[in-house]
Amino acid sequence: MGKRLLLLWTLVRGDAMRLWRALRHPASPTWLKWAVAGLALYLVSPVDLLPDFIPLLGMVDDLVLIPLAIRALLNRLPPNVRADIDGRTVNL
Repeated sequence: MGKRLLLLWTLVRGDAMRLWRALRHPASPTWLKWAVAGLALYLVSPVDLLPDFIPLLGMVDDLVLIPLAIRALLNRLPPNVRADIDGRTVNL
């Protein structure tokens, strides 16, 4: 169980760092900044899919939805931005 949690944490941390680099990239689309702002607002907002006052389930939705949303945003990036933040070259 501990190894799985460590692997999950490593993946989420890597995606979060890639998202941060994408936000700072000069060619990042404007929608990305708005989407990340909305994601941060959802994270701190008291309005959730499952309310936080429900023990354990209230936090599980944040622990599942936030990483999925980050991965979805990264997958929607333009190929040149995605290649730059991953350190690859893109053939157009």
